[in-house]
Amino acid sequence: MILVTGSKGFIGKRLIKTLDWDVLPLDFNNHMEIFDSEFPWRSIKQIYHLGAISSTTETNIERIYNLNIKYSISLFEYAIEHQIPVTYASSASVYGNSSSYKINPLNYYALSKATIDYWVQDNIDRFSNIVGCRFFNVYGDGEEHKGSQASPIHQFTKQAKENGVIKVFEGSEEFVRDFVYVDDAVICMSMKKESGIYDVGTSNPVSFSYVADLVSRKYDVPIETIPFPNNLLGKYQHYTCARKHYNHKFVSLKQYMDGDHLWVDLA
Repeated sequence: MILVTGSKGFIGKRLIKTLDWDVLPLDFNNHMEIFDSEFPWRSIKQIYHLGAISSTTETNIERIYNLNIKYSISLFEYAIEHQIPVTYASSASVYGNSSSYKINPLNYYALSKATIDYWVQDNIDRFSNIVGCRFFNVYGDGEEHKGSQASPIHQFTKQAKENGVIKVFEGSEEFVRDFVYVDDAVICMSMKKESGIYDVGTSNPVSFSYVADLVSRKYDVPIETIPFPNNLLGKYQHYTCARKHYNHKFVSLKQYMDGDHLWVDLA
């Protein structure tokens, strides 16, 4: 049996579709079941820990601590006790605006992810195997529930279809991100790796303006520039680029927009 937290989330749903084993799904409604005395730890052969508060604008520190840090450590302690391999979701947000891959979180979400990464590194020898996937900017079909936290690919497409115009922040030509297709992220999660923390991204970042232009050309709609929000000042990553930690041919944004991503084999 495979345990998947965040089973109703964007990546969790895609992952479960690829698993041949019986899956024990956990989400916000039943995640506390791991503390039940009769929880079937002996039947679990692998843990995928994807559940978390993923909003980069969340300011409820207590909520972030309880769900992203305290819960994760409790889950990992059970994994250590029963020697169950773990693959978990870290985030490129831990790098902030560091171009040298130093830990430099810009918001509470990123700080919680960095805290777990540090804890894992301090306890790595206690695990049978643990792999942290530092996901860069994941996008793809199925982002509807993410609202303002959805990728710019999704948000620009939604704007084009519903409003006939794409709105981008001032300076978007300078905001450069490494966008990784969700099925590529799932494939990387399924690869066997030694215990450690690995970047999951294409290593070929593009600007938000480039994304907007792709969507604009596809739907034949104009692009409008809007002021940069004050609440994001000092908390917004300007540049992300994954190191090449996976030997995998990633789908590019242009391939995705052209429909060429349909060749990705998740089996």
